Amino acid sequence: MSGACPDPAGTVGAFLCRAGQRLRAAGIEGPRLEARLLLGHATGLSAEELLRDPRRPVPPGAAARFAALLRRRLDREPVAHLLGEREFWSLRFAVSPATLIPRPDSETLIEAAIEAFPDRVAVRAILDLGTGTGCLLLAALTEFPAATGLGVDRVGAAAALAAANARRLGLAGRARFVVGDWAAPLAGRFDLVLCNPPYIESDTIPSLAPEVARHEPASALDGGRDGLDAYRAVLAALPGLLAPAGGRAVLELGRGQRGAVETLARGAGLRPLGCRADLGGVERALVLAAD
Repeated sequence: MSGACPDPAGTVGAFLCRAGQRLRAAGIEGPRLEARLLLGHATGLSAEELLRDPRRPVPPGAAARFAALLRRRLDREPVAHLLGEREFWSLRFAVSPATLIPRPDSETLIEAAIEAFPDRVAVRAILDLGTGTGCLLLAALTEFPAATGLGVDRVGAAAALAAANARRLGLAGRARFVVGDWAAPLAGRFDLVLCNPPYIESDTIPSLAPEVARHEPASALDGGRDGLDAYRAVLAALPGLLAPAGGRAVLELGRGQRGAVETLARGAGLRPLGCRADLGGVERALVLAAD
């Protein structure tokens, strides 16, 4: 329920109060936090500065920028698109409508990869299929210091954004990105293959949150009628991509997909080694080896 805001009009506190009320009324979770993120972006102030001085006046230009951001958020545009970036594995990645927004659940793949390779310098070549922002590949490169990496995406704008993220993070010398349809443009073998494929059933996409269904690319979401189309393509290619001595693949799974994907993997000549759950208890990161 909305009510009176205690701070004077035109101040940080008043802007946060009223924006929080509007976001809450629109059914957006964490409305006060999101209001702070948007006002911080509009004013250039940190969250600490906003909270420390709620009676600080908001300049007219910043107020106009904040109003425009708030309108877009109320239209359910993802806050990451409004801010232009999202944190993943304690790294900041630029995002765009051309890519899936990095999610904390996907950090489980990096955890699984680290567990699969106790000797981190043993990993020399990493492949990321469907790289998007490049978050999986670039996060992995920070953990495997002797490795170089290749990211593949069928969307040219995504591959370009991933390359820009590599430059921002100081990893451009160890990562390159190409446009291609899964493994089609590739030759060579890799110690570690990472992949977060589209795995949502086509019919369920319209029922997803508006931030996802309306603003994230369908090509990064739609896994076909049963959600498994991309897995079929990726698993068929993996035996020819994994290094014969100790190569490992780590694939992201949707809820309840482990059994079906493991069956497909065995049919492709791959051996499931285990599955790591995310913080919500969902079996999220499936580890595979070539038989």
